[in-house]
Amino acid sequence: MKRFSKLVLIDILLIIFSLLAAMLLRFDFGTDPHYKAYIEFLSMSILPVIIITVVFNSLFNLYNNLWEYASIEELLSVVYSITLSNIIFIFYSYFVNYKLLKTIYYRFPLSVHIIFWLLSIALLGGIRFLLRIILTKKKFGEKGKKNKNLLIIGAGDAAVMLIKEVKGHKDLNYTIVGLIDDDIYKRNKRVQGIKVLGSREDIVKVCKEYNVSDIIVAIPSADQKTKKEIYDICKTTQCKLKTLPGIYEIIDDNVSISNIRDVNIEDLLGRDEVKLNNEGIKEYVENKVVLVTGGGGSIGSELCRQLAKYKPAKLLILDIYENGAYDLQMELKYNYPDLHVEIIIASIRDEIRIDSVFEQYKPNVVFHAAAHKHVPLMEDNPAEAIKNNILGTYNLLCSSDKYSVKKFVQISTDKAVNPTNIMGASKRFCEIMVQAFDRFSKTEFVAVRFGNVLGSNGSVIPLFKQQIARGGPVTVTHPEITRFFMTIPEAAQLVIQAGAMAKGGEIFVLDMGQPVKISDLARDLIVLSGLKPEEDIKIEYTGLRKGEKLYEELLMSEVALTSTEHNKIFIEKPKDYDIDFVRESIEEFKKCINKDRNEIIKLLKKKVPTYNPQNL
Repeated sequence: MKRFSKLVLIDILLIIFSLLAAMLLRFDFGTDPHYKAYIEFLSMSILPVIIITVVFNSLFNLYNNLWEYASIEELLSVVYSITLSNIIFIFYSYFVNYKLLKTIYYRFPLSVHIIFWLLSIALLGGIRFLLRIILTKKKFGEKGKKNKNLLIIGAGDAAVMLIKEVKGHKDLNYTIVGLIDDDIYKRNKRVQGIKVLGSREDIVKVCKEYNVSDIIVAIPSADQKTKKEIYDICKTTQCKLKTLPGIYEIIDDNVSISNIRDVNIEDLLGRDEVKLNNEGIKEYVENKVVLVTGGGGSIGSELCRQLAKYKPAKLLILDIYENGAYDLQMELKYNYPDLHVEIIIASIRDEIRIDSVFEQYKPNVVFHAAAHKHVPLMEDNPAEAIKNNILGTYNLLCSSDKYSVKKFVQISTDKAVNPTNIMGASKRFCEIMVQAFDRFSKTEFVAVRFGNVLGSNGSVIPLFKQQIARGGPVTVTHPEITRFFMTIPEAAQLVIQAGAMAKGGEIFVLDMGQPVKISDLARDLIVLSGLKPEEDIKIEYTGLRKGEKLYEELLMSEVALTSTEHNKIFIEKPKDYDIDFVRESIEEFKKCINKDRNEIIKLLKKKVPTYNPQNL
């Protein structure tokens, strides 16, 4: 109420001033002979002008707006109010002053009305935006002292839009100190008033010189290799690092504050977006019945998400655990309302149940992602690895052959190569079974082998994040341990692509890039959390776990890779395996599962010659 009264009083004073100023300007500051003749008309008009203007200002909510948030809409309200006030006053002058009170003039000269209109808009609008500036400074005065110095990487279109966004969001408390761009032409130039301070080689120096606290990488069109190089430089500055996603992720190329996200560990891998042969995939997925085992898991669920894009006639999600499968079903129903999704709760160990599922649904394509994959746990529970990974897979292979599945894609692992643990050996035998079945069956049986998947269930990333959240320490088994990594979407996409290439019997090997030190991964996660390794969060080395290798391999030593039409997919074509060998082995595994660990290991070693157990 107090602010309302002040604004009304200010408006009255400004209206009086505007009208007097308009008169003085029109009549040469009183020297014009007609000036005195209009003084009487002015005295009769000043009060109606005030009342009419204040009334219209009220009608346009000029006394109710929060002027600290004033924008062009509020300014337009001032224009509308003043315009209508002037028009109504002219009618008032004619009918009241001229007709009723018999004054000699029915209005001011037109030029007075125009000058009064301009001055009123300028003064009444100006005072409100001055109020916005004062209130904003008052609101953010304390924060302003703590403004974060921001460095933007990139000086292109995305950076321009980002600068506008940052300037328009004062609550972010960013002071943009400069831009970084590798384009020599842009050096020392200004973009939206912000100077380009140098190239990527100058990032560290600029951060120190300008006391930068935050960096935003605004180069969405750059390839992942370039981004990774920049991220690696930025990591050394100990600044909070954020980024804009790839341009394909930004709808209509429109950059906003909501697009900005923290740089994550996937960004630091520097892996480019997977380019798929959509036509080849559509050919074997579209309008087909597709079954995904382990569909509720991290890999299986992403396979389902990717497959849904290709409009299968029916997507069957088979899993023994209902919670993950249910959540995925709800997600797919929301994103793909026309997709026919069915959840099948079943264990792949149950031969009869699996046979009935295949008999009922007659799937055309099977993606087999159900498996026990945790290395140390399988070392302690070898019988479970045999029952699930080997016997469960055998059930699926038999049913796929029996019911004439077109394609069967087995999800394998780099741990199947020269395995040193039970999990890896069990997965290697699955590859052997796939190739044996392909020799006699009309079904195209293939396996796809890749390394660790970032963020998947049981991976190190969720564990490291939990440890960081607890204040550390982050536990790494060995300083030199390395692993191949890829993202969950990348893995799923390449598996589907490999399925399109399959002729039968292949083991597809995915390009995993360069191996990554787990200790480097731990340090990167600590840095990305805004903390300092060894200072804020300690890294502890605990020793290799049961069955764990220092280095993983993707290729059997006795074979070579053959390239494919896709630059990230290769084929390993080892010797053929006999189906009788597989069937005899299965019977032996069934008899062995109730025996002790050493007997299971002995049988695995017999069936998988490359298996070299580390913990007997």
